[in-house]
Amino acid sequence: MEAETDFEATPLAASYVGMVPYAEAWELQKTYVKEIDREERPETLLLLQHPPTYTMGSDRHPEHLLLNEEELNAKGISLFEIDRGGDITYHGPGQLVGYPLLYLDAVGLDLHAYLRSLEQVIIDWLGQYGIEAGRKPEYTGVWVGDEKIAAIGVKFNKARHRRGFVTSHGFALNIKSGIASEGFAGIIPCGIQQYGVTSFNDLTGRDLSVEAAADELLPLFLKQFGFKRI
Repeated sequence: MEAETDFEATPLAASYVGMVPYAEAWELQKTYVKEIDREERPETLLLLQHPPTYTMGSDRHPEHLLLNEEELNAKGISLFEIDRGGDITYHGPGQLVGYPLLYLDAVGLDLHAYLRSLEQVIIDWLGQYGIEAGRKPEYTGVWVGDEKIAAIGVKFNKARHRRGFVTSHGFALNIKSGIASEGFAGIIPCGIQQYGVTSFNDLTGRDLSVEAAADELLPLFLKQFGFKRI
């Protein structure tokens, strides 16, 4: 008989919070990162949606935005230049956005492994529906064939009170049918011209809600990263 282990999963505050304006969610992340660094808040996963928004990361190329200011206003799409890695992407209704705010200890730190773990959560979820998803070595994110279904862009915030980093930003998983033509048509997503964008409902013909997707994804996130929900 094998001996029982004393391993206890790390607590994670995780919730689906619905539709949140991008600026509000960005400020909330900054606040939570500081609190997690000071050990005043448990590590946290925010699951939500945004109103139509384009975000440009630190590898931004303005020419990858195909709309001018007047066209953005007409379509009701906000634009933010932000502090995550990566180029331009779209957030909007029908997309599950996840912001893991996690403390990464400096001991054995592997930032690339963190990105691969985020990808794996989504790959495993899609696999439950028989969708064969994977990676492209030259691009971060999750792909089904030559179409991207999830973008990933993160920031590693150097901890001030501990040795290591606190993560912010995260993943955006396309759920709703037609999201590629709604928002991604106005940009060159992540600067990648040769491949397309897809969504879960487009691939399956289902009408899965973002909230249902969040409920299904969360247990896989907890398992992948060794957390328990509080």
